[in-house]
Amino acid sequence: MTDVRTVLWFDGRIEEAAELYVSLVPGSQITDVLRIPAGDNPWPGDAPAGEALTVDLTIGGAPFQLLDGGPQFPQSEAVSISVTVDGQEEVDRLWEGLIADGGAESQCGWCRDRFGVSWQVIPKQLGELMQTPRSAEVTRAMLTMQKLDVAALQAAAAG
Repeated sequence: MTDVRTVLWFDGRIEEAAELYVSLVPGSQITDVLRIPAGDNPWPGDAPAGEALTVDLTIGGAPFQLLDGGPQFPQSEAVSISVTVDGQEEVDRLWEGLIADGGAESQCGWCRDRFGVSWQVIPKQLGELMQTPRSAEVTRAMLTMQKLDVAALQAAAAG
């Protein structure tokens, strides 16, 4: 059997990040935590014994692993987690949870959480509206937004 998952490299705080992600995205859970062993610590850096080295989790059912690898490879928007949700209420809930405590808004439904991980919070209605004859107008409206606004996208599609 083959096990495929996305690994996200962190510089600490992986348990905090995992707990945030599973609290925000339905169908998510922490499945395993590998801790730095006591005794002669072979891991680089100065993390103490018992500190989490990896956290395995699912986010919306998709497998991920968070790795506390140190500062060598910071997060960037080159990799993002895309979450499709149903309606504005879910867009708002997830968006606010992700940008809380030091996250940041970006463009076109992208944001960054306080750990530097990039997310795309996409209402399923966007995909539906992008398949209408007025998809160009929907795209133009989307390009002006940070957090996506379902009503404004629907208005663009309606003309």
